[in-house]
Amino acid sequence: MTSVSISGSPRANVGKKDAAALRNAKQVPCVLYGGKEQIHFAVLAADFKNLIYTPDVNVVDLEIAGKKYNAILQEAQFHKIYDHLLHVDFLEIMPGKPVTMNIPVKTTGTSPGVRAGGKLVKKLKTLRAKGLVEKMPDTITIAIDAMEIGHSVRVEDIKVDGLTFLNAHNIKVVGVETTRVVAEEAKAVAPAAGAKAAPAAGAKAAAPAAGAKAAPAAKPAAKK
Repeated sequence: MTSVSISGSPRANVGKKDAAALRNAKQVPCVLYGGKEQIHFAVLAADFKNLIYTPDVNVVDLEIAGKKYNAILQEAQFHKIYDHLLHVDFLEIMPGKPVTMNIPVKTTGTSPGVRAGGKLVKKLKTLRAKGLVEKMPDTITIAIDAMEIGHSVRVEDIKVDGLTFLNAHNIKVVGVETTRVVAEEAKAVAPAAGAKAAPAAGAKAAAPAAGAKAAPAAKPAAKK
């Protein structure tokens, strides 16, 4: 797993006014927890470019007031309207202590179902995994070479040594779905259920079953 280096400055005061002043100076209030102590600090907003605005997952090498810490990004809060970064939580990595991370999902190969006209659909872009940091992969890779139309891979189908996935086990991660074009073609080829073939022109009517009585002939109309 790759790492990103970030330097921060300790916060002298912790409060809404101090946080607002930091944001006006293009800095982001942060907190580091999970270790021996909780540390409040600030980081330049531009320094989060390679950590937050990327699909990759990274370990963070934090340096605060000359001290170094190994951490992971735990949560990032954004402004609801302007999408500005407001606050970042870091979790300190402690030896032998499991952590929870969102691991990106990627697919590899070519699906025969897609070649047949189906559509590959990714239901989950990330999987929430729990385990030791050294067991965390950069991505969860799913091979789709054998996936036909209607096939899917669920959370319970994915196994990674040392990891526990926290998503619901029956959730689809990726699947190949039928498109409308494929459904219409299949409907056109298959005969309607229960439909009977029309008799060919000039064909004789079927003989009555053995023992069946013939229908009586119509009587002639009465004379006036």
